[in-house]
Amino acid sequence: MSIVPKENIEVISQSIGINNLSPDVALALAPDVEYRLREIMQEAIKCMRHSRRTKLTADDVDGALNLRNVEPLYGFVSGGPLRFKKAVGHRDLFYIDDKDVDFKDVIEAPLPKAPLDTGLVCHWLAIEGVQPAIPENAPVEAPSDGKKYEQKGDGLPVELKLPVKHVLSRELQLYFDKITELVVSRSDVILLKKALLSLATDSGLHPLVPYFTCFIADEVSRGLSDYPLLFALMRVVHSLLQNPHIHVEPYLHQLMPSVVTCLVAKRLGNRFADNHWELRDFTANLVASICKRFGHVYNTLQSRLTKTLVNAFLDPKRTLTQHYGAIQGLAALGPSVVRLLILPNLESYLRLLEPELLLEKQKNEMKRHEAWRVYGALLSAAGQCIYDRLKIFPTLPSPVPRSLWKTNERLVLTTPNKRKRSVELMEQQPPLKKIATDGPTGLLVTNSSPSQMQVETAGPASSGDTNIGPSSSSRSLSNESISNSRGRKDGADAQSLKKSAVLNQVWKDELNSGKLLVSLFQLFGEDILPFIPAPEMSLFL
Repeated sequence: MSIVPKENIEVISQSIGINNLSPDVALALAPDVEYRLREIMQEAIKCMRHSRRTKLTADDVDGALNLRNVEPLYGFVSGGPLRFKKAVGHRDLFYIDDKDVDFKDVIEAPLPKAPLDTGLVCHWLAIEGVQPAIPENAPVEAPSDGKKYEQKGDGLPVELKLPVKHVLSRELQLYFDKITELVVSRSDVILLKKALLSLATDSGLHPLVPYFTCFIADEVSRGLSDYPLLFALMRVVHSLLQNPHIHVEPYLHQLMPSVVTCLVAKRLGNRFADNHWELRDFTANLVASICKRFGHVYNTLQSRLTKTLVNAFLDPKRTLTQHYGAIQGLAALGPSVVRLLILPNLESYLRLLEPELLLEKQKNEMKRHEAWRVYGALLSAAGQCIYDRLKIFPTLPSPVPRSLWKTNERLVLTTPNKRKRSVELMEQQPPLKKIATDGPTGLLVTNSSPSQMQVETAGPASSGDTNIGPSSSSRSLSNESISNSRGRKDGADAQSLKKSAVLNQVWKDELNSGKLLVSLFQLFGEDILPFIPAPEMSLFL
């Protein structure tokens, strides 16, 4: 039985002008109408799936009718949702609100433009790097270098640099404003720490690097008396350097002046209340990390930086705080920089610094405190340098423990519990150590060191029974024992030569380190000793 009732067939027949359709014919047409409807809907679903959609539209039905060579239905489009209206007097009855259109208005209306058919056109984007001037390509504008030339009164051209347009998204602008506000105000310390962590880890912040660079440069130049602001700015620089998604190399020439200013400036913050020493220490480590990371990219970076720091260190007109920053910066660059640039000038500098350390010559407590700060920086730099030189020594061989007997004639060194070797003791040893008892040869042990023991072959030993000769196992055991003895002798000789060569090489290569240690001990006294390991100190002092 068909799902299409015969009454629907009769209504459709009456709508097309057939009024006398018999009920039997309508009942016979209903299954065929159902079959045609199912066929059209299956084709429409195929069109929907080929269009990568999950919602069936009127266009899919039109496509199915075209596939079946049936004229499509007019008046149904998929442009917008259908509007249903509620029937008056019926609570659950709705109908589609179709707008009545006058046929005369439709005929007199101008015809719309015919839609363009889908086509494929090929054209050249560029020919050997040159873009052809065809309608398909965008118009080629003359290259502009962002410069403008004007004529002065005397006729000479004047170059004017026009600003380059840099577009930022709204989110990045808000992010930059929030970070700068937190750095300047420092109202919320916890939020500032999270912001610095975001600067060090988040990706997509590279467009903000030039803005942060200009912000840091402006704030450092204007806020040298604001210690918390300077420390926050240096932490921002540290976070930007830690971010693996940001390329800071093109902006180092703008960042380095601000960083070096926070290292060797004459005054950072309040001289009495603020701990500017901590800021200089932090900035020194920051400078060292920059040189370590970008030194291979910019070959002159470290040389220019060390030249600036050395000039600040050796200039007697600079203040002690500037000297402290220069020393800390050079010490952070490594022991080699200290050995080459600080130690040659150490004695003369300490001679000039000594009057500032004494209470009798310097009555100003603040200047005396600064002098002691500089002295501590020099001591730490020299100590780290000498420690780095001494730690490369190989482990010194420790002597064999022996007991010392003092007599009236001479000193006798003997090994503890060492007994005189006798035949009975040799007989009690295991077979591997019995060299002279099994076999036809005898041993004569001379009074020499164990490592250089001389073994001499004596004549045949007399035996109680001359008919019984040494067995084959005894001869093989004797030969094996002799070979083992020779192997131990060669190993002991090689070890002794190796130790001697190591000691000679160490003393030959590190003689300058010994002289340096002695000179530092003369300059700093016992203050240098905590930086020196005990074996090296006992070797040189």
